[in-house]
Amino acid sequence: MWTMGKLWKLWVLLLMIGIGLVAWNVSRQADQERIVYDDEQKGLQKQIIIYFSHVVAENTPKGLAAQKFAELVEQKTNGRVKVEVFANGSLYSDGEELDALLRGDVQMIAPSFSKVTELIPEWQVLDLPFLFRDDDDVRRVFTGKVGAELLGMLEEKGIKGLAFWSNGFKQMMGTTRPLIEPDDFRGLRFRIMPSEVIDKQFRLLGGEPVAVSFDHVYRALEQHEFDGQENTISNIYSKGFYKFQPYITISNHGYLGYAVMMNRSFWDSLPKEIQQKIAEAMTEATQWNLRQSKAQNERELQQLKQQKSVQLYLLSEEERKRWEQKFAPLYKEFTRQFGSRMLNEIKGFRE
Repeated sequence: MWTMGKLWKLWVLLLMIGIGLVAWNVSRQADQERIVYDDEQKGLQKQIIIYFSHVVAENTPKGLAAQKFAELVEQKTNGRVKVEVFANGSLYSDGEELDALLRGDVQMIAPSFSKVTELIPEWQVLDLPFLFRDDDDVRRVFTGKVGAELLGMLEEKGIKGLAFWSNGFKQMMGTTRPLIEPDDFRGLRFRIMPSEVIDKQFRLLGGEPVAVSFDHVYRALEQHEFDGQENTISNIYSKGFYKFQPYITISNHGYLGYAVMMNRSFWDSLPKEIQQKIAEAMTEATQWNLRQSKAQNERELQQLKQQKSVQLYLLSEEERKRWEQKFAPLYKEFTRQFGSRMLNEIKGFRE
């Protein structure tokens, strides 16, 4: 039989065991929490994820530059920063990506200049026809004082402007006939990017502009919704637009470029040393893009020359001057709205 003394000793023993189990469990939970915390902190030190959304093909100048930038960032940060690139509008469409950036739903995008004019009208200067004479003009503006000023305008919109990237000079395309003289445009419907300047450009030629986002162009061509468009050789070739519009005029009348940008709040949240590495990677990727885009457009122009269905026409200097005369009101309108200083600085590069 159990005596009172034995029962008391049993209760003491059970109590000690219970206290020991509780203490062990508390210690175990504390260790687990410390391990989870340490793992999270270690992970944060190791990797920062940046989503980079764009709407063109991976094998275009912008698509290739985005991949190059991602590689450089990973190298320079020893893998601490990973840039995940989403091409072909797979994450956000042409009309969605800017709003997504401003909301912070994506960290990086690279929209065309025309998209930025909706936020900052002064950017219309980059849509003016015959603004750039050659690739040297482009490089000096993109990487010089004017480029820095334009990127700086993004700050008050909650955007960190990182760089300008190049696609190339734009050419004219027609479905049924060559577009050589200004009168050749009269009465035809033209696909354009949403842009006040580009809209007026085609109206001055007597055409009817229709704004269509880039990700819908191929389908619109299949359905014969317009008679012509302007685009770069790299886009014409990579997207197969020449299959629907075989008359291509090498006019170099406009320039398609992109503003590479990041959500400002996200940028500000990055450690200074990471910002520096990203900036270094962007500088290298931009220089690479300027060289590569020129080479790619030249190479793919030669590919188009091999297509029997394609008819290429090189605009002569005299014909070019007649186009410029038609477009003169665009320069007057821009100067009236924003003054002549920026235009003079750009043209000053040609002196």
